[in-house]
Amino acid sequence: MKEVKMEEKLLKVLRTVAPGTYLRDGLENILRAKIGGIIVVGIPPEVMDLTEGGFAINAEFTPANLYELAKMDGAIILSKDGKKILAANVQLVPNQNMPSSETGIRHRSAERVAKQTNALVISISQRRSVITVYKGPLKYVLKDLGVILTKANQAVQTLEKYRSVMDKVLAELSTLELMDAATLFDVARAIQRVEMVLRVVKEIDRYISELGVEGRLITMQVEELVANVEDEGLLVIQDYATTIGEKTPSSILGVIRSWPAEDILDLSLISRALGYPGSASILDQHVSPRGYRILEKIPRLPLPVIDNLISHFGALNRILVATIEELDEVEGIGEVRARSIKDGLNRYRDQLLQERHR
Repeated sequence: MKEVKMEEKLLKVLRTVAPGTYLRDGLENILRAKIGGIIVVGIPPEVMDLTEGGFAINAEFTPANLYELAKMDGAIILSKDGKKILAANVQLVPNQNMPSSETGIRHRSAERVAKQTNALVISISQRRSVITVYKGPLKYVLKDLGVILTKANQAVQTLEKYRSVMDKVLAELSTLELMDAATLFDVARAIQRVEMVLRVVKEIDRYISELGVEGRLITMQVEELVANVEDEGLLVIQDYATTIGEKTPSSILGVIRSWPAEDILDLSLISRALGYPGSASILDQHVSPRGYRILEKIPRLPLPVIDNLISHFGALNRILVATIEELDEVEGIGEVRARSIKDGLNRYRDQLLQERHR
């Protein structure tokens, strides 16, 4: 959970200094001029307690103003929303006992102020032409945009491959479900593949945040590639988890998403998260789905009707063999909808068979 919060904090920081923002334009101006500087965003009382001297500015923020003020030696203080330059040429006097991994005076001061106040502090190295951001204990060195774009494009290619494999695994699971031949191995593998796709997306989110306006095309590609991925995973969990009622599918998927990467490779751990015993032999156990994921494939079938069907029949295999008259008995299903359900299931079965023999 702590890692998730740190990742969210990092993404927020990266969006604040992303290309396309006024702040990033000002930072780039300072970087190109090789003059260095420290910028503190936000002015909690803790920050003011660590400052000496300087000039009160209280001027509108513009990239040009930031660049001009950076020519002075001290730090620049911005308002929390970054729209005002509050002070410049300020000397930062953090607690010298605060641990720091930095060697340069400017970076050491920036890191200590960030840790001591939890403010966003940006340090620009005059000699190395590097922008480093600090927020509490978080430290991140902004990379060259060309490098980030290359990595982001490679990650998108990986996402395409992972999505293709996930689709095949889910299609295999659907075929087995319609034959009432699924095992816990098939279920755990499907959830594993969904989670692997979501983890690649999480990696790309960091690149997109750092790219700012330069990442719009990548954002569009990712949105198209991950459409309904998480929903598919949640429906698989809703179909098979033995703890539904005590836990929601979202909370179960959240637990799986908090695991380290090596745990995702262990299918018995995934089966345990679904409420089954954790032994390796359990993966061979035959399991029947409730039917949420398959029934969602039928057009114009509302969720309340799906809930009624599953409450009435208990499992997908019983719905598959039910007659139109038996389906008609369920609340919210008339004869027309009953025929639509039978036809929809048959069409989906035929579609899966055709794809399997391509």
